[in-house]
Amino acid sequence: MSETVATIVGLTGVIVAVTDEVPRVLAVRQVGDGNGGDALPCGPFDPERQRTLDSGLRRLVAEQAGLDLRYVEQLYTFGDRGRDPYERMGGPRLLSVAYLALTQEQPVRGSGDARWRDWYGYLPWEEWRFGRPPSIDDPIRPALSRWIEEAADAAERRDREERVGICFGLGAAPWDPVRTLERYELLYEVALVGEALRDRDGSTATTATASPLPGTTMALDNRRILATALGRLRGKLAYRPLVFDLLPGEFTLFRLQRVVEALSGQRLHKQNFRRTLAASALVEPTGRVQSEGRGRPAELFRFRRAVLRAKPTAGVAMPTLRPAP
Repeated sequence: MSETVATIVGLTGVIVAVTDEVPRVLAVRQVGDGNGGDALPCGPFDPERQRTLDSGLRRLVAEQAGLDLRYVEQLYTFGDRGRDPYERMGGPRLLSVAYLALTQEQPVRGSGDARWRDWYGYLPWEEWRFGRPPSIDDPIRPALSRWIEEAADAAERRDREERVGICFGLGAAPWDPVRTLERYELLYEVALVGEALRDRDGSTATTATASPLPGTTMALDNRRILATALGRLRGKLAYRPLVFDLLPGEFTLFRLQRVVEALSGQRLHKQNFRRTLAASALVEPTGRVQSEGRGRPAELFRFRRAVLRAKPTAGVAMPTLRPAP
């Protein structure tokens, strides 16, 4: 008879805000437990105190950061063997139920050492608003080329070439902003992220001694969870009005566009964005204006909730500018 493996259930939250055109994620600092460094808000699920996983996540974030969450959705369950270094030392298997939450940035308080961090500080290769990220050409492209050449045979080489092209938009394939998890998984496989080096060493330390790529290493597989959340959020922008949970009740179209750009990591074509926005009937004017710099005051809009009753899908179209070569 096989031995029963002990399992514990944890909760992890990816809490997202956009402030001054910067997509932000709530991070906590973990020290002294073998998993030191940046981490997403997390903790064990207590079935005696918490009626549901959702309520457990809300309570956890309130305790660690003092935030009262509105929009929350279950993201994914992460349970790969060995994802927690203590399991490799004989401890229980850690099963983490992750949630995605959208909010407006607020001062953090509570029992945890929580703070807001730039999302792209963890995933810098996903930020294309200011042109092609330098890390794509070096070290990502040379390392992936070597990985392709190291294939065992021609068939595997073709598979690797196709995977690299689809993930990173190299060759004839376009850049797809939604493939964030696939890109992270490939970078992990080729050992271009610090977590891969750390995990191969079997270390309990979070930070790797020499990470080939820029970007802050996180505890456990928290960057994988973060990449999963970014891909989910980017994909849902086109068919769910999630972006309005990141905005105040009244906003200018310029601010709406900048928030969408921050999340997608791409610049949008202004006229086409506003044309498709008008056709979608997602927003309506409030009759008020707001001064923005030295130009003439900008009209204020609000989310038109009635559209949810009329359309099964109601998202923001993203007519992007052609990225720099």
